Amino acid sequence: VQLQAFGGGLVQAGGSLRLSCAASGRAVSRYGMGWFRQAPGKEREFVGIAWTSGSPYYADSVKGRFTISRDNAKSTLYLQMDNLKPEDTALYYCAVKTGVGSTWARTTYDYWGQGTLVTVSS
Repeated sequence: VQLQAFGGGLVQAGGSLRLSCAASGRAVSRYGMGWFRQAPGKEREFVGIAWTSGSPYYADSVKGRFTISRDNAKSTLYLQMDNLKPEDTALYYCAVKTGVGSTWARTTYDYWGQGTLVTVSS
């Protein structure tokens, strides 16, 4: 599976951005697809995941501001980010979860995109 994330950029606090992640090479419709982010000098952290069915699951830090969705026909994952804050500044990665284990753990995601940079100015 190859993942390509795009849509990052510079935005002022309170603004919005929409990230996309296009998957190719293998059908991903039966796997969870998630977003992680890594701020400078910090560990990569879980943002949220869209399952094959049911509601997405979010980290508390983004709940109510970020919305994850997926279009299986296009093999694409989205992250709508509203009311952005300077602390949301990070490289955002999409990933496919094929393994069992904690949703929060990076090790349970087998495929990763290259990351797209989101910068939120105050």
